[in-house]
Amino acid sequence: MAVNLRLTPEMASALQAEAERTGQSQQEILREAVSRHLHLVEEDQSAGDRDQARAAHVVRPARVPYRKVKPRLRLPEGTDSLDLLDRDDRF
Repeated sequence: MAVNLRLTPEMASALQAEAERTGQSQQEILREAVSRHLHLVEEDQSAGDRDQARAAHVVRPARVPYRKVKPRLRLPEGTDSLDLLDRDDRF
């Protein structure tokens, strides 16, 4: 089920900071919080397979866990991506 959630600026900032600190996605953090609040998981139960894999050193946390992506390339004014795909030099 998809849900839209409006957070206060303080909550959004705290969520982003936690994502950066843990390497988890913001979605994972929110899912875990909802599961704990609804008592669907034990408080001492690990967050999931990812944490178990990290503990076993099977996977490593991301080097850059979260960052805002800024587009590097911009299309010229009046050009859209379909124009780029509809070129004569493509086979």
